Amino acid sequence: MPSFDVVSEVDMHELSNAIDQTNREVSTRFDFKGSNSRVERKEAEMTLIAPAEFQIDQIFDILQNKLAKRKIDTGCLDKGDIKESNNEARQIIIVKQGLDKELTKIITKLIKESKLKVQSTIQGEQIRVTGKKRDDLQAVMALLKDADLSLPLQYTNFRD
Repeated sequence: MPSFDVVSEVDMHELSNAIDQTNREVSTRFDFKGSNSRVERKEAEMTLIAPAEFQIDQIFDILQNKLAKRKIDTGCLDKGDIKESNNEARQIIIVKQGLDKELTKIITKLIKESKLKVQSTIQGEQIRVTGKKRDDLQAVMALLKDADLSLPLQYTNFRD
């Protein structure tokens, strides 16, 4: 029986590349000369560091641009508040990965309400959708793309 998995993942290698490109651009831009502006990353948490709040916004714009070029959806970013102290502003951005329990329940409910002849099972931080016809699975993919969900979704492990 054909099946696929619904996941929400971010390629961490591409994320590192986007951060490196952002840091390189910030270090060469004239409006950031002499400032210690940068983006730091620890696991799935990024910290934007700059002398002022408006520069944090500029760095975030550069970062978004680099992420988009590397095909990372910026919907997975959870921005924190900007904190200023000692002539330095910091903003923590968390990269959300995986489907939490609430979102998996919402997705499975959407699939069941669609009356398509497919079964969906929650497997940790992903959902496996199985059906008899490939067309039904493609209809589920289209349904989930049209749904307004808080995280970007990817469809992996497609088996025919």
